[in-house]
Amino acid sequence: MVNTYSEGTPFPGRIGRTMADSEDAYPVSPAPPAGTPNVLMVVFDDVGFGQFGCFGSDLATPNIDRVAAQGLRYRSFHTTAMCSPTRAAMLSGRNPHTAGIGGITELASGFP
Repeated sequence: MVNTYSEGTPFPGRIGRTMADSEDAYPVSPAPPAGTPNVLMVVFDDVGFGQFGCFGSDLATPNIDRVAAQGLRYRSFHTTAMCSPTRAAMLSGRNPHTAGIGGITELASGFP
């Protein structure tokens, strides 16, 4: 059985001297409010923005161009070379250091 807890409540697990002496617990995932719209964000890896036709490339990218024509295109942005800070910036709209994720963070251990 997985031990869970809600945001704002004390950590119900136990942190011992070793992992074997400890008991993990995971926060319950929040549910979106009723009527929340669905948002699709497409993220490409190892490409530059200039490699798509919609940004001036000579390469044919008709499907990406069609999606870009019907959505929102960002023309002023900053990226980092690591996924966790980039993801924190995208999800919060803040600088990764301001969001508290200046480097790779592993949160899957079940301990605070």
